[in-house]
Amino acid sequence: MTVTVAPTDTSGLRARFDAELAAFLDRQGPDWPDGAPRGVFTALQRFVLAGGKRLRPLFCYWGWRGAGAADGTPIVVAAAALELFHAFALIHDDILDGSDRRRGEPSVHRLFADLHARSSWRGDPEAYGRNTALLCGDLCAAWSDQMFHECGLSTEQVHRGYGVFALMRTEVIAGEYLDLVSGVGDGSVASALTVIRMKAARYTVTRPLQIGAALAGAGPELIAALGEFGDPLGDAFQLRDDVLGVFGDPAVTGKSVLDDLREGKPTVMMALARSAADRTQTARLRELFGNPALDADGAAELRAIIEGTGARERIEQMIRVCTEAALTALESAEVADEARSALIALAAQAIDRSA
Repeated sequence: MTVTVAPTDTSGLRARFDAELAAFLDRQGPDWPDGAPRGVFTALQRFVLAGGKRLRPLFCYWGWRGAGAADGTPIVVAAAALELFHAFALIHDDILDGSDRRRGEPSVHRLFADLHARSSWRGDPEAYGRNTALLCGDLCAAWSDQMFHECGLSTEQVHRGYGVFALMRTEVIAGEYLDLVSGVGDGSVASALTVIRMKAARYTVTRPLQIGAALAGAGPELIAALGEFGDPLGDAFQLRDDVLGVFGDPAVTGKSVLDDLREGKPTVMMALARSAADRTQTARLRELFGNPALDADGAAELRAIIEGTGARERIEQMIRVCTEAALTALESAEVADEARSALIALAAQAIDRSA
């Protein structure tokens, strides 16, 4: 049955994505191997369905609609599959970053480390938490692949979209590795920009858009046009994320504002702060940034230095420039008017946010 959805009814679409995710996960329950503890399965159900902006499914759906295809359950299922891949990326990213909070709750590795400690099991709780979370992430990646292929579209359609899906997966993993390299490298603005394009921007906006369009049979011109819109918008999205990681409200973002600073995350904002810092500020940046023992007072001093160097304002300017570039590209893209309106609204939601 086909359901008509208003072009900017993101809440209605999110509900449909969540319903398909819940149904898919429910179907996995009876197939869970006998004798295997169900803790992993239960934890993943809760993690996947507990929240999130569902941006990747939304962009995938509107890539499909932008190519002129009609609304229907199969594209909703295919788009929702991207949320399972996102769960994989979040779980692994939290392990790599040492982040203990996600969406206001313990991250998956912290959940299982705490379970180990409470149960007084043998061995290292931290290692148990990391190893279990790695398996959880791997399972989400496998489920994403399965859900995508079982979406109900024809084999030919799935094959068209899967090529972009595979490219997205490679880019995300390469981007994660590049992030690690950047963390021990020069920490330049250029390397930080490359990381966000590879690791976040394309996987958040560009590739989901192109997956949806490819599923609908879009030609290379539209695929390229969606890239011209998606790349700068994805950059702006991640730049906003980096600002919120330091200046956001943890009660709203669901993440600590200490994580990125303690980790020494090589963001564009920090690269700009280092390049503009005076001698005194540089000395304090070296002492505080990347210090795993950083406390709230030290974080406040770092935020003051970032503000003082003008780095935060420069990031805000970059966000504005990227957003304008994206919207300009969208104006000339040959997409359906309904989809154009929805993508303009999605762009605003992706940038003007507090979480």
